[in-house]
Amino acid sequence: QVQLVESGGGLVQAGGSLRLSCVASGGTFSRNPMGWFRQAPGKEREFVALITSSGGSTYYADSVKGRFTISRDNAKNTMYLQMNSLKPEDTAVYYCAVKRYSGNYYARSSYDYWGQGTQVTVSS
Repeated sequence: QVQLVESGGGLVQAGGSLRLSCVASGGTFSRNPMGWFRQAPGKEREFVALITSSGGSTYYADSVKGRFTISRDNAKNTMYLQMNSLKPEDTAVYYCAVKRYSGNYYARSSYDYWGQGTQVTVSS
């Protein structure tokens, strides 16, 4: 059974940093791109970042570009999201997901497996 488990969320002041982790089990995902999405209260779940299977390419939403860094360690079946210079508008539940080989990287429908999410709250 495929399982993705996020961790590392919490409460942080504006300007602070957090590092999220996503551990995958029950499958082999080293060949799949993986991504992070987030969902704020009352809003749609939105794309945050994607990393290709090898880690050689990354893509970011404009709202986090230059502040967030996605990475992965295939030997540990783990993906990370380093979040710096956090803003109150970054407050959301953050989800990791495994992308299928086809489909747009920013579309939720392109992802087959999802974690349960981890809450990130940024205070002003």
